[in-house]
Amino acid sequence: MSLTVEDLEKLQTQLTDAHLDYRTELVDGKIIIMGLSDYVSEVIVARLITFLNMWVFPRSLGYVTGSSAGFRLPDGNLRGPDVSFVPAQKMRQAPHAFAEIVPDLAIEVRSVSDNIKPLVAKLEKFLELGSQVGILVDPKNLTVTVYRPNCEPLVLTNDDTLAIPELLPGWELAIAEIWPPVFDEV
Repeated sequence: MSLTVEDLEKLQTQLTDAHLDYRTELVDGKIIIMGLSDYVSEVIVARLITFLNMWVFPRSLGYVTGSSAGFRLPDGNLRGPDVSFVPAQKMRQAPHAFAEIVPDLAIEVRSVSDNIKPLVAKLEKFLELGSQVGILVDPKNLTVTVYRPNCEPLVLTNDDTLAIPELLPGWELAIAEIWPPVFDEV
C-alpha cells in the first residue's frame, strides 16, 4: 500500500492530538517517523540557521528554515532537510502549507544515530530534483561535505571556509564556527 501526503497529514494530526512530537517524512509511499535529535546536532542546526539568516534576512534574499518545514517534491515525496534555503525569486511569500518547491540549498546534520549513506542519498535526491547545493555536516568526523550537481563532493575541515557563491554571493563561514562552542568555566 502506497501512502500519500494526505495520509501523512492525518498521522501528524493524530500525533499532535496525542501530544507526541515526531518529525515525519513521506518517502516512496512510506511514512518515516524520526525522533528527537541529539543535542550537539541540534546546536549545529541552530547555529547554521542563525549564520544563514544573519546574511539572508537583512538582504531579503529568501527563506531559511529548519527540519519542520516540509517540501512537497516533484517525485511525490514530502521531505524536510535539517536546514534549507529558498530564494525570494522562487518563493515570494511563505505558504501556510507544505511548500511545493525544491529548496535551492538542503543541509543534513548527522546525528549520533544516523548512518551516512541515507543522508547522502537524501541530499543526492534533492540535487536530482533541482537543489543547487547539498551539504552534509558530520560532527563525528568534524567534516562538512558539499555536493553540487555533476561535481565531485568537496570535503571541508576545520581549516576551511564554506562558501555558496551561486546562492549567497559574499557569504562565508569558517568550518570551525559550525561546531558547538566550549565555554570557559564561569
